[in-house]
Amino acid sequence: MSQAAIQPTLHQALPALLVLEDGRAFAGTSYGATGETFGEAVFTTGMTGYQETLTDPSYHRQIVTQTAPHIGNTGVNDEDDESQRIWVAGYVVRDPARVPSNWRATRSLDDQLKGQGIVGISGIDTRALTRHLRERGAMRAGISTEILDAETLLQKVLEQPPMAGADLAGQVTTPEAYVVPAEGEKRFTVVALDLGIKSMTPKRMAERGIEVHVLPADASLEEVLAVNPDGIFMSNGPGDPETTEHPTELLKELLQRGKPYFGICFGNQVFGRALGLGTFKLKYGHRGINQPVLDRATGKVEITAQNHGFAVDAPLDSTVETPYGTAEVSHVSLNDNVVEGLKLTGKDGRPLAFSVQYHPEAAAGPHDSAYLFDRFVELMEGRN
Repeated sequence: MSQAAIQPTLHQALPALLVLEDGRAFAGTSYGATGETFGEAVFTTGMTGYQETLTDPSYHRQIVTQTAPHIGNTGVNDEDDESQRIWVAGYVVRDPARVPSNWRATRSLDDQLKGQGIVGISGIDTRALTRHLRERGAMRAGISTEILDAETLLQKVLEQPPMAGADLAGQVTTPEAYVVPAEGEKRFTVVALDLGIKSMTPKRMAERGIEVHVLPADASLEEVLAVNPDGIFMSNGPGDPETTEHPTELLKELLQRGKPYFGICFGNQVFGRALGLGTFKLKYGHRGINQPVLDRATGKVEITAQNHGFAVDAPLDSTVETPYGTAEVSHVSLNDNVVEGLKLTGKDGRPLAFSVQYHPEAAAGPHDSAYLFDRFVELMEGRN
């Protein structure tokens, strides 16, 4: 498509205001839709992949700040979305591109945000905002082009529910089950419980000969077993894992039956809770595509894509005995020693389940961790 065909529609930017729940305010100009929006203010450190970030269901009910100063220069295309819509509650950038310049682009990011009603703000000091969130923690916030008085907008921000205690998986899951067929010869059948799954995840499994049955977050044990799966997968997703009771109880039943399991992000937290471990809210979370993680089994360091505000509380220096076998921490963050992965050895001494807190399917990269899908295949081979 020629560059002339994707010139953005020119809109007059309006004054806009961002207010955090502790009263810190940032004045800028509108970016995307006008109006007002509320959510949890967080930041992501990725310099690329903004389209994948915006369409990641894990960002539901969050106002996302891009620490990279220049956003939108490659526009938006029809191939890179991770779901059917933009999920962020609001968007914060410092210097939006005036004209997209990429051979794959079909429209500008500004027009995409407007088209889906996503309220954003630009022209603010995102470095100062990021430092504030690092020091004070992720917190409720609001963006408005209608209320430009900080005290008035602050009162509306304080009326919003916090992220702690939020049960959101049911709001982002698929309404109906669907199947992603295996590419080439079918080797395994997997049930993927959609807690906010990204489109690249079943694709990565399909590339390895796995037929993926994606089921809603409230799927029953009977519905899962009716597929006769060789393995179980649970996806990333938004909200507080303490509220996700049904997937946790479902996983307990499946582990009791010896079903091989692989979990990503929210699926790691659900796994931890199924093993009897706790979860807790991080101060400001891990979000970006440059997070270093140590694989304790191999000693290798992976640069990973992450997006989470909660983590599993597990001992780093000992194992945990569970009703299903022996669990231990398999991966840790090199930034802060947060648990980044778990593994479970069954009572028969064979590997039964594992999970990671990061995203090996990351479409925008890095791809250091893509081997974990091969590990899932090996796990099913050893159990079936």
